[in-house]
Amino acid sequence: MWNKNVLVLNQNYEPLSVCSLRRALVLIFRGKAHPVEMAEGMVRAVSRAFPVPSVVRLERYIHSPRRRVVLSKSNILKRDNHQCQYCGSRDRKMTLDHVVPRKLGGPESWENLVCACVTCNARKGDLRPEQAGMALRRQAKRPNNVSFIRNFIGVSDHRWRPYLFVD
Repeated sequence: MWNKNVLVLNQNYEPLSVCSLRRALVLIFRGKAHPVEMAEGMVRAVSRAFPVPSVVRLERYIHSPRRRVVLSKSNILKRDNHQCQYCGSRDRKMTLDHVVPRKLGGPESWENLVCACVTCNARKGDLRPEQAGMALRRQAKRPNNVSFIRNFIGVSDHRWRPYLFVD
């Protein structure tokens, strides 16, 4: 029960983050948040039982800068759904490929790194995709905070769907 995730919304219902059930209950007890959606079950104390929140909304608006998702190999693989961005395979060993090779001045950025199978990565080598006769299945881009929660952490509770713009 304690490992359950709770979606945290800003006062304007904008998704901010995901926290543990324990942290969500602390926010509620301290008057900093209130539950918006409830999950099944109860958390029992010695003299009381509390309903389990699924979504909480902060009482005060938090001015937080747009959170940037950390650029890492695991996050690139998650963004691309562990699928080669050249051939579309999922059953091979995956690695990262620089769309514009570092040798040609390609940066380490969300827009220049894609998931590629070892075969496609070796075939492309130090060439641009068009020089190697290969095309990206979709353009690489930086994920935003909402898409990170939705796609990487996952929508673990159907009650989160309206707040994460999932139909």
